[in-house]
Amino acid sequence: MIMHNTLRDKFASGQPTLGTHFLSCDPDMPEIIGDSGLFDYGEYCAEYSTFDMQLLYHFARSGQCANLPLMIKLDQKGQGFWAQAALGAGFKAILFTDIRNESDVETCYQTIRPDMPAHGGLVGVKLRRPALGGYDATGYLDDLKSVLFLIMIEKDIAVDNLDAILSKAKERGTDMTQWGPSDFGFSRGQPELENGPEIRTFEELVIRKSIEYGVPPRIEIGSVEAAQRYIDLGVRHFCIGWDRFIYQANLAHLGEGMQKLLSTL
Repeated sequence: MIMHNTLRDKFASGQPTLGTHFLSCDPDMPEIIGDSGLFDYGEYCAEYSTFDMQLLYHFARSGQCANLPLMIKLDQKGQGFWAQAALGAGFKAILFTDIRNESDVETCYQTIRPDMPAHGGLVGVKLRRPALGGYDATGYLDDLKSVLFLIMIEKDIAVDNLDAILSKAKERGTDMTQWGPSDFGFSRGQPELENGPEIRTFEELVIRKSIEYGVPPRIEIGSVEAAQRYIDLGVRHFCIGWDRFIYQANLAHLGEGMQKLLSTL
């Protein structure tokens, strides 16, 4: 059964969207996120994790149990293959990394869009998980068209080429941009830049330009308190928290509290 892409519905209606990241290889994770009823999608950060095709299928089934669309963020080198594998599993959004110029945008677009004259993509009909309940090429096409297409702006050269990238992104119907401060500073030879005030100039440029070109920016944050500044800049799409860091923080809180208590015995 093809899962309806509720994330596409919410995005298309102009509403803000909210996701959360997970890196765990536990297939229960999407179901746990979805059962909260508080998130529009879960983003599997495959770029920082270990996985295989079968695990992607398990994630997609888990998300479907909890009515939670899934996004995947992939490592640049293999993202063409794995993006199509994720679509075959039932993921509903793809975040492409390491965009450097407009030709990268075109390559990513072709990777996930239909191989039809009207669309200019390279994806044919693949009888993977969404087609298990029956073969309907029209339904398959509608599902493929509903997949959200996101790109990372995270390289120094990408900011240099920002207008050309965003022009191509607008032309190809890119749904959102995502700013990446860590890789941006790293690509400039300044890995410490992400933690300093100087990063805001570049970040705000990407946000402003994205809005100007009609490609909504999405921002990753670690706390609710961090959101207001971005809302004031015009951001309406957020992904908050990472399961690994949430676990670490809560584990530290519990452990420190108990150690303090036990030290009095």
